[in-house]
Amino acid sequence: MRDAQAWADLTADFWSSTEGSALSAFLAARRAQGATVYPPEPLRALQLTAPEAVRVVVLGQDPYHGAGQAEGLAFSVAPGVKPPPSLRNIFQELQRDLGLPQPIDGSLVRWARQGVLLLNTCLTVEDGQPASHARRGWESFTDRVIERCSATGQPKVFLLWGAHAQKKAALIDAGRHLLLFANHPSPLSARRGPLPFIGCGHFSQTNAWLADQGFPTISW
Repeated sequence: MRDAQAWADLTADFWSSTEGSALSAFLAARRAQGATVYPPEPLRALQLTAPEAVRVVVLGQDPYHGAGQAEGLAFSVAPGVKPPPSLRNIFQELQRDLGLPQPIDGSLVRWARQGVLLLNTCLTVEDGQPASHARRGWESFTDRVIERCSATGQPKVFLLWGAHAQKKAALIDAGRHLLLFANHPSPLSARRGPLPFIGCGHFSQTNAWLADQGFPTISW
């Protein structure tokens, strides 16, 4: 069974809701008007990581808006695509925190297959127009995904990078899960206070916590 099917009840309920119907109509209308919408598979994060497999949740904002960049996973780009600045900072922190070498490409599919749900809070965007599909309904859907992750399965680590992701903390049971906060890895904020991303140590903290819980760690 494809992992997306494991989320089927949640997705079916959303698309049949008023917000889901409005979002579907909006996406169809924008495509009919000639808009280029990324990524081609908005629900790919769910296809790669079943609910019961989730061990870590990384929250992004909306997909990359450049041609060929977004691949349906927060912060990830397909092999052969130059890593954008935020992703380069993620790799820099991995190297600083864990001593890992620079990856051969910018794809984070390997994380998703280990139970890292790479979830943007808005799942589509138009070419060259950041946040162009914000507040059109995706946030209602992804809030449901976050709530499902909080309420079911094993205790998890939620990596909340930036103010946008941190607003979702209210949806998560902090008594059951580990919530880690830092600035967004964007060059605009990665080294600024109060919680610089560079130096946050989230990758080692995640693995230490998982190990303490008796769970396998992530091969970052």
